[in-house]
Amino acid sequence: MRVRTGARGAGVPLRNSLLTRLLAVSLPIAVCALSATAWLAVQTTSNVISKQSGQALTDDVTVYQTLMDYAAAHSRWDGVDRTVEELAARTHRRITLRDLQSPGGRLIADSAPGTAGEHSAQPLAVLDPLQTDPALSRDTPADRIYAKALGPFRLPSEERRKLLAAAKRDVACVRNTPALPVVVTLVDVPGVRPRIQVSGDSDDRLRASLACRLYSLDEPTPTESAALAHLNKLISGCLQRQGLPVVRLGLDFTPNASPGDGASGTATQNCIDASRREQLAPYVAPAARVYVSESSGSAAVSRFDFSGVNAARIVGVIALVLAVTTAVTVTVGLRMVRPLRALTDAVRRPGQANTPLPVAAEDEIGGLTQAFNELSAYRERMEEQRKAMVSDIAHELRTPLTTILSWLEATQDGVLSAEDEVTASLLEETLLLQHIVDDLQVLAASDAGTLELNLEYVEAATILEQAATAYGGHSRSAGVALEVSAKAGTWMFADPLRLRQIVGNLVSNALRHTPAGGTVTLRSRSKGRTVLIEVGDTGSGIAPDDLPRVFDRFWRAERSRSRRTGGSGLGLAIVRQLVEAHEGEVTVTSTLGAGTVFTLHLPA
Repeated sequence: MRVRTGARGAGVPLRNSLLTRLLAVSLPIAVCALSATAWLAVQTTSNVISKQSGQALTDDVTVYQTLMDYAAAHSRWDGVDRTVEELAARTHRRITLRDLQSPGGRLIADSAPGTAGEHSAQPLAVLDPLQTDPALSRDTPADRIYAKALGPFRLPSEERRKLLAAAKRDVACVRNTPALPVVVTLVDVPGVRPRIQVSGDSDDRLRASLACRLYSLDEPTPTESAALAHLNKLISGCLQRQGLPVVRLGLDFTPNASPGDGASGTATQNCIDASRREQLAPYVAPAARVYVSESSGSAAVSRFDFSGVNAARIVGVIALVLAVTTAVTVTVGLRMVRPLRALTDAVRRPGQANTPLPVAAEDEIGGLTQAFNELSAYRERMEEQRKAMVSDIAHELRTPLTTILSWLEATQDGVLSAEDEVTASLLEETLLLQHIVDDLQVLAASDAGTLELNLEYVEAATILEQAATAYGGHSRSAGVALEVSAKAGTWMFADPLRLRQIVGNLVSNALRHTPAGGTVTLRSRSKGRTVLIEVGDTGSGIAPDDLPRVFDRFWRAERSRSRRTGGSGLGLAIVRQLVEAHEGEVTVTSTLGAGTVFTLHLPA
């Protein structure tokens, strides 16, 4: 049994349906998009949590260092409440201070008094300038004594003023000495003696120190001398009690002799550290615990809880988006498939009258529908032209064949004798048939894409002169002047035989429509990379409504079939086909009653 594949209508298998393919493409895209969105949300949340944790750590360090600064500069915690409140407002945290030595931890300060929950948080740290926490303080020294805990070494304002003036003088000395290629910086910290930092080569630093007496700042002030003497006395007592050699410290708290290695070195260093703490103890606040928590009393850094509820919410949102995506895809797919099915049905009805399909939307499918309607209309016009062409061919061939048949029958019946006149008439009709057949062959080869061109460099003037020579006799017998105005040196790459055929057809057409006393002019010139060949006449001209059809096959401006006024109707159609085969263009301009100009635009 033979099955016609075109009789299945719109029954496309589901796996081949455009809707199925659209879903197969859009759903993975939606899943990937949702997955990427979920991943991005998780990453964003993680980054936020990380930043919050980093900010919390920064706030903790700020709280610790600010309160350590206060403890290093005050012997008691009295008056710390204002500092605690300012820190709480800056960090948006609740800050609580409790005494470390009293039983139960006496409350020293609280940024949110009367609110329960400060004991629920673990203490952030112990505030003790004599035992710095390395995790919360940068550049913690080996003895762990807070750097800003100056005690008796804190300079009075008068001594600081003199030292600062001397330091500025020495810095100016170095900067104003071009022979000293060093960089000098003045470091001035309130409460601490100013220091001069010199950067550069070691020899240059030594020269700068000697030239500008930078070492003069190393001399202790009276206040520092007294404090340093008291510190060395404490150290000497500790070392003598343990039978160790006595050492003395300078302003940089470095001993004048090495403590040594082993147990004796450790014991010496312990004496130095203990003596420094003993000297500083009366000048710093007593140790205290600091608690940092949220305003509600929870821990300072909340843990992000990705619970089952949160997971269910994310899954629900993803499922909802998938459902919406599927619904939208199905709706859009159905709207896309409907006009496509209408197009399919229209294509499968080739024998029926052309009925334009409605254009539903101005989108790609709407454009396809519009193009299909235009194609259908064009195909219908071409079918009408084909029928008209077949009728014209039959008419053109019937006339010479009828003439030939009549002459032959008359000769056979003895009415006419086979004389030269009969032979000449038969030859004329046969040549006309041959001309029509040759023209049809050229058009057929051009339509099939098998038309061969033998391209070579040809001078336009030569082609025009040859055409004028070939049609000179015809023009003289018709009483029409044939003139050539060709610019020498105008060359083009073309087939000379086909080019003579093109110009000959145009000249023949011009002579046919130019009355006696008129003129046919052949001109050629260059325009950039294009050669223009013009064939103009002073004939009857062409009506504006007829200009678009002059290159149609078998079309004549005069509807009469008489060969006295018109040819076969193929000459101009052949001209256009041959010009387009040369990748050129032919145009026509005409004024009714004044003449017509055909212009060939050919590549040089």
